[in-house]
This record gives sequence, structure tokens and C-alpha cells, in this order.
Amino acid sequence: MALGTAPAPYELRFDSGRSCLDLVATNHPMERLYSVERLRAWLAGAGLVPPGAPLPGAGPQWLAAFRELRGHTAQLVQGEIEHRPAVTAAALDRVNALAAAAPPAPCAVRAPDGTLVRVLRGDPGCAGLVAAVARDAVDLLTDPVARALLRQCEGDNCPLVYLDTSRGRRRRWCSSEVCGNRERVARHRRRAALART
Repeated sequence: MALGTAPAPYELRFDSGRSCLDLVATNHPMERLYSVERLRAWLAGAGLVPPGAPLPGAGPQWLAAFRELRGHTAQLVQGEIEHRPAVTAAALDRVNALAAAAPPAPCAVRAPDGTLVRVLRGDPGCAGLVAAVARDAVDLLTDPVARALLRQCEGDNCPLVYLDTSRGRRRRWCSSEVCGNRERVARHRRRAALART
């Protein structure tokens, strides 16, 4: 890296299978929701708002609200994976409270080329967008089929959780390109070291 240049920020990820799990992934291995612009990008990437949607009022309080939901959701999901539901009672109460607000209402409109595109009726507020993700967490954790698909990444020091919808339910990593690639490189280095001895 050249002197005086910063490393590129970690990209936002949308490969966990649920928006609530994608939100949890924004805190590993470092904070990925470090600005309102990054939050806007995450909201669009998660499909909660159309790309370029105006979000009047978006500010630091929005970041705080989504980070709070992220923490509670992470506690709930980890409690389910570790079969420790009693530890997460306060988080459950808070996620339920956040899910109570009305999420933004979508509607379909014709684009200039005649195709249907999704827009939101009016400008969404923070409470409605947080509610949409909180409801996704409630849906995930109350659906026995989806809950049974929750998996912890097997990558070294990776706390991320995803839904294993792979054929045969054999997915091992949050991302084959990230943790899977690290594991393959480590395995190759171990074999090469053994071959040299």
C-alpha cells in the first residue's frame, strides 16, 4: 500500500439469505455502517428502498437505530444457534417493539421504458425502515424451517451467520470467496509445508 493511502473499506455484503442477517454482518470484521451514506447504500442493497431513494431526515440517529437493532438481532440469532434463548429476553422485547412500527409501503409504477418498477409511497422514515428489518428478524426466528437453516460460519474467527439453502445443506462458510478462500489457502499452505519436510 502506498504511503498515505487508506485501505479500501470493507464492502457491504448481502449473501446471508435474510436482510436481518445482512444487517448483523455489517459489524464484522469492522464497522461497515460508519456513515449515513453507507447506511443508504445498505438500505438500497438490502432492497428496503429503491436505489437513489430520497431519505429526508437520514442522519446519525438513523445509524444509531440500525446499530441498536443489529446488536439485538445478533443476540437473538446467536442465542438460537447456541440453544440459549433465556439469555436473549431483553433483546427479544426490543426487537418486538421495533417491529411494531409500520414499514414503508411499496407500490409498482411504470418506468419510461414501460417496465414495472418498485417505488415507495412517500419518503420512508427511520422507524418504518427499522421495523421492516425487525419484522424480518421476527419472521426468521419464528419460522421453524428457516430457523433450522441457520448456520455459523466455520471460518477462523468469523462470527457471521447465514441461512444454508445449499443443496444437501453442506454450506460451511458465510462466503466461499472470503472465508472459504482463506480456508483453501491455509489448507494449501499446510500441504506445501508438509511436502517440504
